[in-house]
Amino acid sequence: MTVLSTFLHATHYSSPFLRTLIPSISLAYGLQGLVAIPSILGQSEKYYDLSGSLTYLSCTALSLYLPTLRARAAASLAGTTLPAWPSLLGALAGRAGAGLNWRQVVLSAAVSVWATRFQAQANKLLKSVGTYLFARISSDGHDSRFDSIRSSPPKFLGAFFAQATWVTLCLLPVLALNSLPSSILSSGFLLTDILGLLLYTGGLSFEIIADRQKSNWVAEKKEKKHDEDFLTRGLWSKSRHPNYFGEATLWTGIATVAGGVLVSNVGQVGMGLAGGLGGKAVALAMAGVSPAFVTLLLLKVSGVPLSENKYDKRYGDRKDYQDWKKNTPMFIPKF
Repeated sequence: MTVLSTFLHATHYSSPFLRTLIPSISLAYGLQGLVAIPSILGQSEKYYDLSGSLTYLSCTALSLYLPTLRARAAASLAGTTLPAWPSLLGALAGRAGAGLNWRQVVLSAAVSVWATRFQAQANKLLKSVGTYLFARISSDGHDSRFDSIRSSPPKFLGAFFAQATWVTLCLLPVLALNSLPSSILSSGFLLTDILGLLLYTGGLSFEIIADRQKSNWVAEKKEKKHDEDFLTRGLWSKSRHPNYFGEATLWTGIATVAGGVLVSNVGQVGMGLAGGLGGKAVALAMAGVSPAFVTLLLLKVSGVPLSENKYDKRYGDRKDYQDWKKNTPMFIPKF
């Protein structure tokens, strides 16, 4: 029996929904565990952030194609014609028999765009300014986050499994949506589809513009075009952390699209729930945990607190900094 056959057999749950959801989540922990082994042996966090982005992409792809993999494996054992792979363009066009629903394709693409951009932007900014979101690399090439745990295998392994949990919570709305049989999903637009796509597009655009303005500001400072110590122009005059606001907003958009389907009667049936308040609460929790987790991290753990504390220590006694903080919202922009 091949590895794939063993995997498909071991995860062949009675619920079609769980047959896709559980393996997709398990993949996150499996990939992080595999990357953790050489990292622990070499006491190096070199591939930590890269493995996070790749885990996002891999789990999303598996959730999209696992039902087809199962169908093709079953057909191969039975000696019958193999089912066709899903048609992404057909799904986007709303064609019956495409193998996927357009929402599954669009949200998977939305996550892939974010993960690819995150890694590319992180690599770029790590080389130029030395910091981006969670990445804080010191001058000797090490990430200060791991200084106290790098030499402890259990703690270092815990960091990789923590990243797997982070990926799982962020991806849960998409994984849940992709775990629904595409044949039961409507190709028509819901109000939550429109609202969610607008939130995602607006949030991603906000984040991109804010990051670009920050990058340009840093470059101009290196070129001696200004002597400003902190950025107060563009979107940074509307919010002290516009990039983080965009981040939280785009995940809210993804959750809105997925949640609109999961709470519907079709979504409840596809998840194997009885419906009613209990079933809808479960669906809302699966969709809402993603933006809630991201916003909690940004506002209370790593994003805003670290940045605010750093700048308060440096410029807290300056009147221009105090005026900027007083007149500029911390998170939600004021136009």
